[in-house]
Amino acid sequence: MSGQSLLEPGELSPTRPVPGNIRRPEYVGKPAPTPYTGPEVQTPETIEAMRTAGRIAAQAMAEAAKLIAPGVTTDELDRVAHDYMCDHGAYPSTLGYRGFPKSLCTSVNEVICHGIPDSTVLRDGDIINLDVTAYIGGVHGDNNATYLVGDADEESRLLVERTRESLNRAIKAVKPGRQINIIGRVIESYAKRFGYGVVRDFTGHGINSSFHSGLIVPHYDSPHATTVIQPGMTFTIEPMLTLGTHEYDMWDDGWTVVTKDRKRTAQFEHTLVVTDSGAEILTLP
Repeated sequence: MSGQSLLEPGELSPTRPVPGNIRRPEYVGKPAPTPYTGPEVQTPETIEAMRTAGRIAAQAMAEAAKLIAPGVTTDELDRVAHDYMCDHGAYPSTLGYRGFPKSLCTSVNEVICHGIPDSTVLRDGDIINLDVTAYIGGVHGDNNATYLVGDADEESRLLVERTRESLNRAIKAVKPGRQINIIGRVIESYAKRFGYGVVRDFTGHGINSSFHSGLIVPHYDSPHATTVIQPGMTFTIEPMLTLGTHEYDMWDDGWTVVTKDRKRTAQFEHTLVVTDSGAEILTLP
């Protein structure tokens, strides 16, 4: 694996403004969102709105990813995604969610998730996950992907490739009538073939008018995840695979989650709606 030095916190830039005509999620300016009490099965109107939110989130991530290269700061990636969402009438869902200060998450190397964009400069051989969620039409669309920075080593490249494949396999396993733990069973069995850890404490989730509805989608084979999948349900699958342990530490910022052994980790995510025969991806550019 790359001999890169471990990540350290950088400096935050000022909060980026959002035009006043863009609708805010209800949690902005509050310490926490109002708990979701609605159904997990959504109406056709909500699903159609989520297609719009999902497309914007996917395209914002793609635009930011174009800049990924050695020498670029994670804050610059945040600027691009922020501007894209605002220019398309969407609010960056992470901005102000439980106090999160930026418009996407940038998780580099040993960061499992929720890395905060700052003055950190990407280095040749790094890997970076971009996690972008857009809010428009009263609903959210959430996606993420891991990218190679310059010339990453083979171990990192394979981790990224196989994490993407674990998501693809999990999506194919989504069928009405199955329990939701089929998702984690597929991911875990695939990851074990390569000796990867599967992060357990951060999961996929229900999503709709709520950023996190309360539905939990584990990425390991949990005997407790017995919710039956139904057509019209909307949720994310976002496996996090590691080169070592699945255990983690959290930085003092209360957000940045790193592998306990500081080995590298990758993640991929889509927002899905369950159809009569499987799942439709809502986060495609």
